[in-house]
Amino acid sequence: MVKFYEKLNVRFQSTRSLLCIGLDPYSRYNLKKNYPKSKQPYFDFCKDIIDATAEFACAFKFQFAFFGSQGVEEDLEHAINYVQSKYSEIPIILDSKRGDIGSTATEYAKEAFIRYGADALTINPYLGGDSIQVFTDYSDHGVIILCRTSNPGSAQIQELRCGDRMLFEHVAYLAANQWNENGNIALVMGATHPKALSRVRKIVGDMLFLVPGIGAQGGNLRAALEHGLTEQGNGLIVNVSRDIVEAGMKENQEFDLQAVHDAAQHYFDRMQMTTSNLI
Repeated sequence: MVKFYEKLNVRFQSTRSLLCIGLDPYSRYNLKKNYPKSKQPYFDFCKDIIDATAEFACAFKFQFAFFGSQGVEEDLEHAINYVQSKYSEIPIILDSKRGDIGSTATEYAKEAFIRYGADALTINPYLGGDSIQVFTDYSDHGVIILCRTSNPGSAQIQELRCGDRMLFEHVAYLAANQWNENGNIALVMGATHPKALSRVRKIVGDMLFLVPGIGAQGGNLRAALEHGLTEQGNGLIVNVSRDIVEAGMKENQEFDLQAVHDAAQHYFDRMQMTTSNLI
């Protein structure tokens, strides 16, 4: 298979897009109502979002919890297969934040990379380098490590002091200098903490950041780009989920896919314009 980073770079070169489309089918969306004739409403929902936004996407990110909680893992498999068959040039990230001891991590890696066929996976680094190596040994795949997350309570742990660094900076240092033998590690860096992006950028150089927190979580897009972009004007994949998907949800009306398309284009255009002004 094409390596995740090669695939992502080709996609960036062809579209100049930094926009990652997040697919988070919340149970409150009541998809069975929106797709009353469907035997797989979660798949049909994802298919519609994918088709409406693909031209603007540098990647698609599927959040596993929204499928697993509803027992619709088969819909997730079909949605990933749909991207692979129709939009094979667009990388797929499975966001399940796995992490465990070696034998269990081995099964999590198989789940993500073999069962689901994802190009990249988010993982938790709390168990240390030996658990991470299980994932990075899949050298054609991306391994995206939680570093500075977007949630308000993250500082309780991630800003603890480790000598002259905070914990999230220590994670970044280890990711760049000890764990990345296969060159396939990236970091989750929340847009709600833009100054942390620049601090970590100084530690890890041009390493890729997955940036959640734009839109519903209140992250500032311009600040995230200003603090996180590499000198080449890339190095980020900026995830937007609810602000795009929920643009198509009108009360007592059918799901408006044109509005979803327009919301994706809005973010794509903003990212392109802001990036061109910064580099």
